[in-house]
Amino acid sequence: MGSATTQARTATTEALTATSGVDLDVARELFAVVGAVSGSAQLSGALSDPTAPAAAREGLVTAVFGSTFRETTVSLLRRAAEQRWSNAAEFVDGLEELAVRAAAVSDRSVDIEGELFQFSRTVSSNGELELALGGRMGDSSAKVALVSSLLEGRASAATTLIVSSLVQQARGRRIRALLRRAEAIVADQRSSIVATVSAAAPLSAEQQTRLQNALRARYGAAVSLNTVIDPTVVGGLRVQIADDVIDASVSARLADLRQRIAG
Repeated sequence: MGSATTQARTATTEALTATSGVDLDVARELFAVVGAVSGSAQLSGALSDPTAPAAAREGLVTAVFGSTFRETTVSLLRRAAEQRWSNAAEFVDGLEELAVRAAAVSDRSVDIEGELFQFSRTVSSNGELELALGGRMGDSSAKVALVSSLLEGRASAATTLIVSSLVQQARGRRIRALLRRAEAIVADQRSSIVATVSAAAPLSAEQQTRLQNALRARYGAAVSLNTVIDPTVVGGLRVQIADDVIDASVSARLADLRQRIAG
């Protein structure tokens, strides 16, 4: 990712944070724009052309989308288009990130990170499902219908929108990678950290609260827990946050003891 894109993403995110009235309809419209822009090399190139004046790129946004979408959506698109992006592909990725962030702020009461994580686990454990959702040859509308049937009654409208949109607009990317990226974007937008917790049995609400408080004190930010039931842990917990691993499981202590004895 080029430095221009990094700065553009930051500016676009700041614009979203400062915008009121961002709801699920705005997120839905932004995802629709991603589909339109990614499907037109001419449009994506014109909107990300660094040689064109920012005002011209903003005017193009208004001309193409102004009569179709709400002003909140168009305003965010103009803000994205006025930035300097390293290339057209990164501009499209930036719009997609903006759409995911919009979905994240549309309903803060929903655990979108956890829902994305659970769906990712479902996909990774089922090769046929992953192929059905991520295969290049599949019909996009059929993929969206499959996602809707899998998530109905199990996930929020925001999560369903994110997953459906990513599956429909995969652009050759692996579905698991897309879900992980979306989860990280949501967590960042909500200023939280995602911790993957491996335990032999489900944690009680009290245990989750204690763990979240301890991790918050350690990392200085709110922590969202994604729990994986793993019988090999035996007892205790294994917590992973990015590359940082805290292994307080019985199995880890036994392994350490065996190494000490062998040494």
